[in-house]
Amino acid sequence: MRPYQSYVYAYPHKTAYRPLDPRPELGELWRGEPQQALSLYVHVPFCEVRCGFCNLFTRIGSPEGLTTAYLDALERQAVAVRAALDEGARFALAAFGGGTPTYLTAGELERLCDLTERHTGVDLRAVPLSVEASPATATADRLAVLAERGTTRLSLGVQSFDDQEARAAVRPQKRAEVEAALGRIRAAGFPVLNIDLIYGIDGQTGASWLRSLDAALAWRPEELYLYPLYVRPLTGLARRETPDDWDGRRLALYRAGRDHLLAQGYRQVSMRMFRRADAPAEMAGEYSCQTDGMVGLGCGARSYTSRLHYSFDYAVDPKEVRSIIDAYVATEDFGHAEVGREMTADEARRRHLLQSLLQAEGLELDDYRRRFGSTPAEDFPAELASFAGRGWLAGAGGRLTLTAEGLAYSDAVGPALFSPAVADAMAEYELR
Repeated sequence: MRPYQSYVYAYPHKTAYRPLDPRPELGELWRGEPQQALSLYVHVPFCEVRCGFCNLFTRIGSPEGLTTAYLDALERQAVAVRAALDEGARFALAAFGGGTPTYLTAGELERLCDLTERHTGVDLRAVPLSVEASPATATADRLAVLAERGTTRLSLGVQSFDDQEARAAVRPQKRAEVEAALGRIRAAGFPVLNIDLIYGIDGQTGASWLRSLDAALAWRPEELYLYPLYVRPLTGLARRETPDDWDGRRLALYRAGRDHLLAQGYRQVSMRMFRRADAPAEMAGEYSCQTDGMVGLGCGARSYTSRLHYSFDYAVDPKEVRSIIDAYVATEDFGHAEVGREMTADEARRRHLLQSLLQAEGLELDDYRRRFGSTPAEDFPAELASFAGRGWLAGAGGRLTLTAEGLAYSDAVGPALFSPAVADAMAEYELR
């Protein structure tokens, strides 16, 4: 089985979403849903440049006035969403992603925090708050705003400390710029620094990969994410021809990076995430990604209830992205869900198993049984037998976990758990 099929960070995948007809009212969707430990995600769909590997929902630059208009629309949406939630709804954690949230000016970041707190009721200083940044936009004034407003985790997209590799990934940055940004981030005093790195870039060798890792380790980041490079349709690298042994190369680089970080005192949390063993306790709040709901604000953000996952339209092509953002900015009525996918009992089981199994700590069997009245082996015998036959499964202490080799093949394990209906919808999705 090929190790690199799809990065599964949410299920069902956004390409399985479809326009909803009729559009359900948000109040109906959230009525009766548990709302004591919600997750809040705010999407800022702007970047100063689109990297060659990027298929996120984002546009490059913004005409004069667009970021202001976007924040205006975000505020209208926040008002509508809060009206749909229970009076006692409470958020357990928050995140600003994108795009690049720090594309916004310091003043705009202040406004983003203000409107988020004012209209959702979340206290950003009282819950874990994660924010994504790029080296060019991690300026001292922006970082000061984020630190003062309670950001507990700052994630910096570096991808490579090698200038030549950065160019190969169509990411125009210099190592000196990256190091300067890291210095400013550390000076700002965020409790958790995360650094993103990518393996599988053209020209990257085992030695250059370890040099990038060591350059990151010099800053003693509390977290490191190691991402395999994917070449996806409609991205800047889409015309690139991949070598026949690319899977083997990436797998070798992954194993080298994993072993290096483990030897340097990091523990593996998932295939991609590594956390320094002596770092402060993880700040996940009371939120459980398997069971609790998520409220998404912004064009590109997704929301999860037990019955429906929903969002706005999605695209990668720059023209299509601009059109969707323009439509979002012009929207006055945010009281309905637009695009999404209903969650059946089977899909809920798959999501719970998938999102648990792809974490190193695995799935607690008693928790699964309490929630669904069955066991994973009863619900998914063929899939689990296939994983076990490949040596990917382990079980001890009432937990079902992936072995080290199973974690290495996480991007095959995840897609293997997709339902036929979701897999068909993804295959039928028209890329744009």
